[in-house]
Amino acid sequence: MRQHAKALSSRIRFFLPIRGFVIYWRLSNLYFWFFALLGGLLPYWSLYLEGQGFSYLQIATLMATIQLTKIIAPSVWGWLGDKTGQRVRLVRFGAITGSLFFAGVFMEPGFYGLLLVMLAFTFFWNAILPLYEVITLRTLGTNKEKYGRVRLWGSVGFIGAVALVGGLLELVPIQNLPWLLLPVFAGIAVSAFLVPAERGERKPPAPKGSLKAIVTHPAVVTFFLMNFLLQVSHGAYYTFFSIHLEQHGYSKLSIGLLWSLGVFAEIALFLVMHRLTRHLTVRQIAIGALTLTMIRWILIAEVTDVVAVLLFAQLLHAASYGALHAISVQYIQGFFGKHHHGQGQALYSGLTFGAGGALGAWLSGFLVDGFSTSAAFWGGAAAMAIAIVITWRGLRPPPVHGED
Repeated sequence: MRQHAKALSSRIRFFLPIRGFVIYWRLSNLYFWFFALLGGLLPYWSLYLEGQGFSYLQIATLMATIQLTKIIAPSVWGWLGDKTGQRVRLVRFGAITGSLFFAGVFMEPGFYGLLLVMLAFTFFWNAILPLYEVITLRTLGTNKEKYGRVRLWGSVGFIGAVALVGGLLELVPIQNLPWLLLPVFAGIAVSAFLVPAERGERKPPAPKGSLKAIVTHPAVVTFFLMNFLLQVSHGAYYTFFSIHLEQHGYSKLSIGLLWSLGVFAEIALFLVMHRLTRHLTVRQIAIGALTLTMIRWILIAEVTDVVAVLLFAQLLHAASYGALHAISVQYIQGFFGKHHHGQGQALYSGLTFGAGGALGAWLSGFLVDGFSTSAAFWGGAAAMAIAIVITWRGLRPPPVHGED
């Protein structure tokens, strides 16, 4: 009997690491494909639209839809996930439905038809990540420190797709971009069905409390204004950076590698961010990052032809996205507490990446249409100058333990 028990115990110890590896692989898989699609889409979609004959203002409007649906999609899908507890099914539904809507691109529907296609596609596509973040953290349980190792594969997927698609576009016309993205959509659909199943638990109702008081707190208002202007400034980058580089003679592969460099810098920053937070306050990091972001847009606007300067500007993505996103996650956790954390994340995504990103893309379209791509980046620098003043005057450190 004892021998049988020992054999069983050793067998369990043998299979536990294998089971852990399988779960790690299944969790990482969807991050890889989700961000691979982003890597194949963001750097090259504006070039594809330009090749289809759309005006700069039309390109800006179409690119803005990627951010526009973030205003409501995270809240709607997050609410459904909390209410039903069926997040895995919702992720699968979003992956399949989003892919089907994207197929409308192959019908070449014209500007208004493509606008509807992009709105429908991104509404379902933007549902996947917020739901999947909850699934991942719940699956990891007490091993939440392993989240970074899982999420890292998203950055690997983004960088790989940027390089691969950029290389292929050196060989085939830009009009073939939707066909190049089809395998990535297939990867998302398959990986969605490999997601570990949940038990379908529902979120307990939060006590009636101080959400309104939190949202109207002067430091929180400053925080949201800062991030709103940050994403407004990124409108030119996400919409016209590739076109700007192409106008200055850069190849599609070079454009892709420059995008990848920004993501590499972001990863490197995340690895050392905990050291920065030990020695600098949230306010100091925010003002420093905003200042570096303003410098980044000025360099891209005026010194694009100098490769060394452009490489340095792309390394500053570590400040303009990495540092500010890292402290923003802490800020939301500190001010919104455990009961309002989900609503805080939804507001952060909707008001900043959604509203700010969409407005920034649209305004940059007017600047490019009326002046030049350089003017759009100067507009981003102006938004950062305003953000620096607002942050200097109003940003305060978040509570240590958060407010419920």
